[in-house]
Amino acid sequence: MSEPIRLTEYSHAAGCGCKIAPSVLQQILQSNEPGVPAPQLLVGNSTNDDAAVYDLGNGTALVSTTDFFAPIVDDAFDFGRIAAANAISDVYAMGGKPLLAIAVLGWPVEKLPAALAQQVLEGARAICKEANIPLAGGHSIDAPEPFFGLAVNGIVSLPHLKQNNQAQEGDWLLLTKPIGVGILATAEKRNVLLPEHQGLALQYMSQLNRLGEELGQLPGVTAMTDVTGFGLLGHLLEMAEGASLGAELYYSKLPLLDAARHYLAQRVVPDATYRNWNSYSSKVAFEPGVNVLEAFNLLPDPQTNGGLLVAVSPAQLETVQQLFAANGFEAFTEPIGRFTAGGAEKPLRVQP
Repeated sequence: MSEPIRLTEYSHAAGCGCKIAPSVLQQILQSNEPGVPAPQLLVGNSTNDDAAVYDLGNGTALVSTTDFFAPIVDDAFDFGRIAAANAISDVYAMGGKPLLAIAVLGWPVEKLPAALAQQVLEGARAICKEANIPLAGGHSIDAPEPFFGLAVNGIVSLPHLKQNNQAQEGDWLLLTKPIGVGILATAEKRNVLLPEHQGLALQYMSQLNRLGEELGQLPGVTAMTDVTGFGLLGHLLEMAEGASLGAELYYSKLPLLDAARHYLAQRVVPDATYRNWNSYSSKVAFEPGVNVLEAFNLLPDPQTNGGLLVAVSPAQLETVQQLFAANGFEAFTEPIGRFTAGGAEKPLRVQP
């Protein structure tokens, strides 16, 4: 009897850990070429937002995004679910409602059977059905490594549009999922994941961030993003610097996957963690009492379909907390940090 195929053995990196390092990405995106004038383009390349937004002229806007990556789990169906949920998340992170998706598939047809690719698509269809959108088409190529994702279009009412650079001084920070997914995914890829930890990361990576659509309707939510390949550290810094603010992060309040600590002790850490840290470390200050070694490995840990990172005005914190509780997020109602005045040499201060 043949051994089961492990998809993670066919890629050099996994999930959002495939992302190009932030410092390298900045070089790639540099251009002296002026873009096409587009007054209707409300959100484009000038910010680090999760999706492009185009004003349709009737009080609503189109939200458009794409996201794809190499396998982060071995099961093809689950890989499709995770990749689809991760791509759709960008629309939710803008406060939008997804409308339809198009698949993006790369498959090494000489190495892996087509039946596995079919299961990847089945997983994506299952998540699209959960999000109540059609998987309406797509494109595929024969590639050296497998990869999969979606291009997703959505819609948002203009007053409900959320960006990642609109936080205000004094806003509280909430996070809707625990961090540490990248560590567990690396443990699976290295074939050292313990049986009792099987499926732990999967439950969060395949969970839709549909709460973002409801959060978009609350004026007290000033900014929002989803935590993915740059880790909590990178995406929080994008929010703070985009708004010309600083931020405090309360390390003891962070929701963590406790199982991740087991693998940290064995130095099971994604390569992308170090790339992220090298890009952001000069902007971080640790106060006495923080476990710096652990924080070094957890804060830049690349998340795949991570939680929504939400900035909330103090006056509306209780309203948002009630919405969290009503949607099953009771464990994530405590703030993990706060935005502060900008101008500091190290804009992010990590407190015990």
